[in-house]
Amino acid sequence: MLAKKKLAVMVLSVSTLSFNSFAGEAEEAFTKELAECAAYYQIASDAISAMNAPQMQAVGERLKQSGQQAVEIASKYQTEAQVSAAVSQALEQHKASMPNSNALGPLMGKYKEKCKTIIAQPEKRLDYWTMATM
Repeated sequence: MLAKKKLAVMVLSVSTLSFNSFAGEAEEAFTKELAECAAYYQIASDAISAMNAPQMQAVGERLKQSGQQAVEIASKYQTEAQVSAAVSQALEQHKASMPNSNALGPLMGKYKEKCKTIIAQPEKRLDYWTMATM
């Protein structure tokens, strides 16, 4: 009977360790997406601010706030330094993919709706990554 209890405890421990490694992978994938969103929002906000169009300033401010929100969510799962490095890397990648600094179309097509959904329902997206990395 004691051997069965030890075996049950061992199986439970291994299961928990396995789940934690999946959670780590899920959190990494999730925070990578959040960094990509933060970078997208920063680029879009900067481009709109540079337009010098007063009617667009509110849009630029909302984009900036969404970028800050993405960073705040990511900071729940990784250190501030890790998040900052991931956002910097995503900024470089996004800028490299743009034909010029005003060509937001391709980034908007890829990130606008996706990032809006991630920011609105972060728990749901983390659940997705938890299942996807199992």
